[in-house]
Amino acid sequence: MKLTFLGTGTSTGVPQIRCTCPVCTSSDPRDNRLRCAAMIETHGKRLLIDCGPDFREQMLRFQKPEDGIDALLVTHSHYDHTGGIDDLRPYYGDHAQGFPIYCSEDVAGDLATRLPYCFPARHYPGAPILHLNVIESGQSFLIGDVESKNAPAIYPFRVMHGKLPILGFRIGNLTYITDCKTLPDESLNAIAGKTDTLVINALFDNRTLDREHPTHMNLTQALDLIEKIRPRRTFLIHMGHRIGLHHATVATLPPSVTLAYDGLTVEIPE
Repeated sequence: MKLTFLGTGTSTGVPQIRCTCPVCTSSDPRDNRLRCAAMIETHGKRLLIDCGPDFREQMLRFQKPEDGIDALLVTHSHYDHTGGIDDLRPYYGDHAQGFPIYCSEDVAGDLATRLPYCFPARHYPGAPILHLNVIESGQSFLIGDVESKNAPAIYPFRVMHGKLPILGFRIGNLTYITDCKTLPDESLNAIAGKTDTLVINALFDNRTLDREHPTHMNLTQALDLIEKIRPRRTFLIHMGHRIGLHHATVATLPPSVTLAYDGLTVEIPE
């Protein structure tokens, strides 16, 4: 399995508009972060996790023109995770029923309201055709032919984004969590000790900015949760400019934890 980080930044991206802090003015490309998204390649399938407003740039920067996308998995409907869905139009022609999106029922309702022109009943030429597949926390699903050995099983689980329930995904040995403030016990039990590679959010380094955020974990909270999940290695995402300079913050982390950065590709054992 191969994981490519298409974006690792929070909703504002980094650099943040009108900010002149050391991170936002850094010449290190690892400090320049598009909004969060990832590409998973496994058993011949290419799965996109979230499709934010930087999707077009991410595809041009990190993907080959000939590469397709088999499906989109959506964690939740906030703009920084869904604002690029209209740009899926170069890919929908590969799918007879429309481009497949897997999401919770509330996200499906939000997308149908925001993008009514993307559904066959209201479609006009040139617009992407979307096919919504409603999934539920705790119920695994397959993408592609269910009889095929190449169809990866995906396990969605509940994550609390403040008071908003959203989804994380476990795909084989990979667990992907974003926008988490807390993790319910049943979700923790479903991934603890079963995760080789963990991807999880850490909005800022509270060791230099001693405060909490109402809907996101800070670095200390993320490290505490990582200890409970017990992965072999962890990549931090959904970071703002207050996470600190990449090279400086990485030097303070445990050996098995690091900051992800845009364009980073890692191999994950099947």
